[in-house]
Amino acid sequence: MACNNSDKQATENKSDNDMDAARNFLEEALKGNYKGASIYMLQDSTNLGYLTVTERSYKRLSPDEKTNLKAASLRFFDTKKINDSTTITIFANSYKNDKDTLKIVKEGGQWLVDLKYLFEHDMDTLFNNQPIRTDTIHK
Repeated sequence: MACNNSDKQATENKSDNDMDAARNFLEEALKGNYKGASIYMLQDSTNLGYLTVTERSYKRLSPDEKTNLKAASLRFFDTKKINDSTTITIFANSYKNDKDTLKIVKEGGQWLVDLKYLFEHDMDTLFNNQPIRTDTIHK
């Protein structure tokens, strides 16, 4: 019986396509269900670490902020298929309305979110778009 429940849960949590995986992951995260979100995520130590950091941030939010996130809807602005097994999408939620980027990959026949891209892409953007301060250069 336990095996049947595991198989049923795995089938219910499987995403049909790339955008389904992104939507499932993000909806669980907005609800604060990070265990549920992790089902739709590529399982490696870096992704699990980033998910833990995100969960800690969520736990520090006020009850009103959590309620607003749970009620938020998702908006997808642009989606680009890189190849048959990789998609990049730009999304926001209706509460924060901050655009962000998510990578979805197909691994082992299943579409999963690669959370590393969101964090590492943001770091690249922060460093690459910073203006150079000439007032701090010693002559």
